[in-house]
Amino acid sequence: MAVEAFGKNAMANDSSEMVNFDSVREAARRLKGQAHVTPVMTSRTLDERVGATVHLKCENFQRTGAFKFRGAYNAISRLAPEARRRGVVTFSSGNHGQAVALVGRLLKVPVTVVMPADAPAIKRAATEGYGARVVTYDLKETTREAVAKDLQASGGFTVIPPFDHPDVIAGQGTAALELMETVGPLDLVLTPCGGGGLLSGTAIAAKGLAPGCRVAGIEPELADDATRSFRTGVLQTVYNPPTIADGTRTASLGKITFPLVQRFVDEMQTVSEAAIAAAVRFCFERLKIVVEPSGVLGLAALLSGAVSARGRVGVILSGGNIDAAMMRRILRDSIDLPGN
Repeated sequence: MAVEAFGKNAMANDSSEMVNFDSVREAARRLKGQAHVTPVMTSRTLDERVGATVHLKCENFQRTGAFKFRGAYNAISRLAPEARRRGVVTFSSGNHGQAVALVGRLLKVPVTVVMPADAPAIKRAATEGYGARVVTYDLKETTREAVAKDLQASGGFTVIPPFDHPDVIAGQGTAALELMETVGPLDLVLTPCGGGGLLSGTAIAAKGLAPGCRVAGIEPELADDATRSFRTGVLQTVYNPPTIADGTRTASLGKITFPLVQRFVDEMQTVSEAAIAAAVRFCFERLKIVVEPSGVLGLAALLSGAVSARGRVGVILSGGNIDAAMMRRILRDSIDLPGN
């Protein structure tokens, strides 16, 4: 369903102008000594298969197991003392909620995380383990944004959304900044896309260091709202798509991320569920690392041929938070893949 239209190069929201290459550099300075400088891996087998020199930025080794720590820390660390005292609220049943919870513990900021009542117990336990208060809601009765807004009004909290926030976007961009500062200029960078925070930040960082670098965002075929938005210039939505890449089940790009994607991203492509599962297996069997389905989308695009690669290529492996049951199904090649 289309919900809003913008010109191809227009900015939908003045706040999107607040995020630029300087913002990413400033975020990197704040994150120094707080976020892990994650490793960059290479594979001769991978290079031979795709016909390019590929550099994999392993954010699966980031704190809390995903890139989300970068944006959460950058945003919360910028709050004024009074705002820190009152605390923050966010909405997430996955990596962002855990990242905000950990940052709150590090900076002594009270954290409330809004989660659906049926969120996996392991995710709620991890979030609470970092010291956050979890507030649940019924998906049939309300939305996570509405619950967070009510909590903000009653408790005076600052909302730290998962992706549609200038400081969050700038923090996420530091992964690509680190990658290119480590390996040098790249011809192409691929990154997963859910709400567009990581993709926007990656594109801003890549273009800032190497203006000729192409940036491609990758989504599952079953959650292709950002790809449709990019190609039509009209913001598209999707509702709870049944993809194994659960980190990309966001309803749409945001009011900030959509115009940034339009402005800085060169290409959007999608990959099948089979391609996603194959990329998870490749990481485990050939690279000896664990990467979640949402985290391998860029690699899946290369391995499946959805994106053609030449020269020097960077891929953001965005996270490694996959439960044992899902990993077993993928490794046994027994996952029920739509369309098979």
